[in-house]
Amino acid sequence: MDAFERLHPGLQYHLANTLRWNGLRPTQADAVGPILDGQDTLVLAPTAGGKTEAAVFPLLSRMAAEDWQGVSVLYVCPLRALLNNLTPRIDGYCQWLGRTAAVWHGDVGQPQRQRILLHRPDILLTTPESLEAMLVSTKVDPRLLFSGLQAIVVDEIHAFAGDDRGWHLLAVLERLSRIAGRDLQRIGLSATVGNPDELLSWLQGGFHTRPRTVVAPTAASSVAPDVTVDFVGSVANAATVISSLHRGEKRLVFVESRRQAEELGSALRDAGIETYLSHSSLSASERRRSEAAFADARDTVIVATSTLELGIDVGDLDRVIQIGSTRTVASFLQRLGRTGRRPGSTRNCLFLCIDDESVLLAAGMLNRWSEGWVEPIEPPAHPRHIAAQQLMALCLQEHRITAMARDQWWGDLPVFDDTADAIMAHLINEGFFDADGPFLHIGPEAERRFGRRYFSDLTAVFTAPPEFLVLAGRNEVGTIGTDLLTQEVAGPRVLLLGGRSWQVTHVDWERRRCFVEPVDSGGQAKWSGFSGGLSFDITRGMRDVVLGRLPAGVSFTERATRTLAALRNTYSENADPDRLVVRLPDDAAGRWWTWAGTAANRTLQASLPKLVDPRQRLDEKSVRLLPGVSVAEFGDAVAAVDWRHPLVDANAVRGLKFSAALPLELAVATLAARIGDRRHAQDVFDERRVIAR
Repeated sequence: MDAFERLHPGLQYHLANTLRWNGLRPTQADAVGPILDGQDTLVLAPTAGGKTEAAVFPLLSRMAAEDWQGVSVLYVCPLRALLNNLTPRIDGYCQWLGRTAAVWHGDVGQPQRQRILLHRPDILLTTPESLEAMLVSTKVDPRLLFSGLQAIVVDEIHAFAGDDRGWHLLAVLERLSRIAGRDLQRIGLSATVGNPDELLSWLQGGFHTRPRTVVAPTAASSVAPDVTVDFVGSVANAATVISSLHRGEKRLVFVESRRQAEELGSALRDAGIETYLSHSSLSASERRRSEAAFADARDTVIVATSTLELGIDVGDLDRVIQIGSTRTVASFLQRLGRTGRRPGSTRNCLFLCIDDESVLLAAGMLNRWSEGWVEPIEPPAHPRHIAAQQLMALCLQEHRITAMARDQWWGDLPVFDDTADAIMAHLINEGFFDADGPFLHIGPEAERRFGRRYFSDLTAVFTAPPEFLVLAGRNEVGTIGTDLLTQEVAGPRVLLLGGRSWQVTHVDWERRRCFVEPVDSGGQAKWSGFSGGLSFDITRGMRDVVLGRLPAGVSFTERATRTLAALRNTYSENADPDRLVVRLPDDAAGRWWTWAGTAANRTLQASLPKLVDPRQRLDEKSVRLLPGVSVAEFGDAVAAVDWRHPLVDANAVRGLKFSAALPLELAVATLAARIGDRRHAQDVFDERRVIAR
């Protein structure tokens, strides 16, 4: 019996007659067997590769065959917009079999939530934060709501696993398994990753003995994508190129910051191009308006940050344009996969680099891509702050816990390590918990720090900088940081948001409200942000470019070619295919050209205090040495290296959500372990070196 025949007859009928499918895609067919057999499964496929159907169709077949009742499948996504996009589609599939789907997230009103509680859907779509809120809510009985739960689908799992949201999700899933009273089948949907087996093992959490299967694409497309790198020198020039090229086409332009999105969007509108924006500081209604208008249009552009990198449907795209370069191969693949979906169309991506270094980064990243390499997903080390958050969340959920709660609810989940006892003692000693005999209750310190709106601060595991809500009348435009409202300006204060200019009329500092009215032009955009730097592998790809290698299957314009030639001239003396170059001039500070990535260079800086200048701003290519270091001193320092984690300042600790619920030394150790890269720093030590003056 082939995969299609194993699906429920009702699904077979609608696939053939409603969707007019001749059969399943190879990835979908390969997923049917393991999911129907109850195995934990990771499905890998590019954007628009049919991953949702690969999970939902066999789960609906199981649901019908085994008569699952109530909320039997949870479908978890990283973005509300993605949930809103998926819910009508999944609900349509459910209706074929007389089943229902519904969505629950922060934008869903109380009436709809009440309907869900009264008439439990078969598939509930949500985010990890909303799931946590349901577990701790006084208005939700999680044991009733999830009594029939059988399976969890985690969409875009690669977007979770690389940060603390992933650890938080795993911990919540462990609690759900205990509430439901059964092991839950876990299905992950992901773009291509470099370590699929490890990612599936991570998703299994404390249930590693369950059978599991990785479903990967059976063959790559025979049509090579059209990838071009150009150098344009500025955002304004990028707008000129975009406005003059590809007229009549639907273009999705990715930028690397909200500020850049606003600047480019404004420039494109000034050039007469129908332009929409999508980024995280725009209101949900503004983003939905932009995405819907873009989906229905043709000769238009949408400028987006990574908010549109995931599988949100904005219709058939003709072209993807990248301003600058992505910092990872994985991100490039996600963006490339937004094109080439129509029969006869080709996947494509045009890089418009606005500075020299972005040309080098694009070429280096594409070098690794052309080799078939993709970043492995590595969950952040030592999620001790998540352990503290989970203990408090469990106490809210159960109203009281004992000191043994972590063993009962999380087993050997690596959220908890050998510091768990110290974390629990800290929570008790500092008043986050009140002890009543063997039982622990939420204490006054937890209420003071996280109790706002019934502990809503406890459900999100990341810290966002304080922002003001921007209101035009009663309409939410989006949010801005405090910098734009506090800096000195001559004349009226004008903001740039949503690609439009707004004059500030009033600021309510206490309620964090900024009231505006539209004006014709001008304005600034600015948000705080942090870049974690470039990885070892991408940096080595950049060194390969300096040494003369270019990625196969990629076109470079004359402008990009000239820029690369200048970059090679700049860096050629500091890149060697067999050795690392160490420059030790007699009259200036030396430099060690490691080409090791930012995190590895941080580790070298911390571990060699007598050699590496502690005051420098590190990059990915090199570390600056202290002035006057001799050849002998360099050799002695390297021979006596004492490996240490990078130093962590107090501001960084305050930026770690729930750091207050940890002993200070544990919070510092957690961050220090995350910002360095001992493994690749050691690789630098093991490589041959040449000393140059």
